[in-house]
Amino acid sequence: MAARLHNLVAWVTGGGTGIGKAVAIELAREGAAVVVSGRRTDRLTGAVAAIEAVGGRAAGVACDVTDDASVAAAVAEVIERFGRLDVVVANAGFSVGGRLEKTSVEDWERQFATNLFGVVRTVVHAMPHLQQTRGRVALMGSVAQYLPVPGAGCYAASKAAVHAYGQTLSAELTGSGVSCTTIHPGFIESEIAQVDNQGQFHPDRDDKRPAALMWTPEAAARPMVRAIARRKRVAVITGHGKVAAFLGSHLPGLVSMLMSRAS
Repeated sequence: MAARLHNLVAWVTGGGTGIGKAVAIELAREGAAVVVSGRRTDRLTGAVAAIEAVGGRAAGVACDVTDDASVAAAVAEVIERFGRLDVVVANAGFSVGGRLEKTSVEDWERQFATNLFGVVRTVVHAMPHLQQTRGRVALMGSVAQYLPVPGAGCYAASKAAVHAYGQTLSAELTGSGVSCTTIHPGFIESEIAQVDNQGQFHPDRDDKRPAALMWTPEAAARPMVRAIARRKRVAVITGHGKVAAFLGSHLPGLVSMLMSRAS
């Protein structure tokens, strides 16, 4: 099969590890030149090497999606290096955990600064270039937005906001040639469980998510990139994720009862 994204240029935020890195490699397999960005430049170096190992062209660009000037500079560097921008994957994010009565306003602000406003900044600065190429933008949501999981309300709310933003953006882009795909993964192996509520990484932290349901990032990246290439409006990834999204959408009372008992 011919590469779906041959000669296109893609930019992946949070592309140094986990889902972002796997998506970047898969984009390269599909023919795109890929720029990965993030705050940890050592991880970007590893991602670039992995992309080049599969025969792709790649570059790493330091970027903090909570800083407007940093995002604008990253987009400018993509254009300077590759001359165009065709695919943007707004993947950077983390999870603030804790029951709502114990979650501070500062926790909420920190969560939304990355998970929602980081997505918005990415889209705002990339959109003029995507309009020139009739490109594709993908937003990383989560199956968590469908589920009232005690202790994950802050994270789920931020991803529900990403979903609403993506749906409205998709509607507004109709007829422009630019598409928006909102992706909702289930449990995917990543470093999200090793990042605390302040966004700091702790390699010794245990991942308490159910191992039996976990997908590798490589397995998840394939349907994600396929959905982006096909300009799908919404893509729910993993079998358990699809079940959870269906139940959360159609049987919310049952799901709420089950989540309450499980907690």
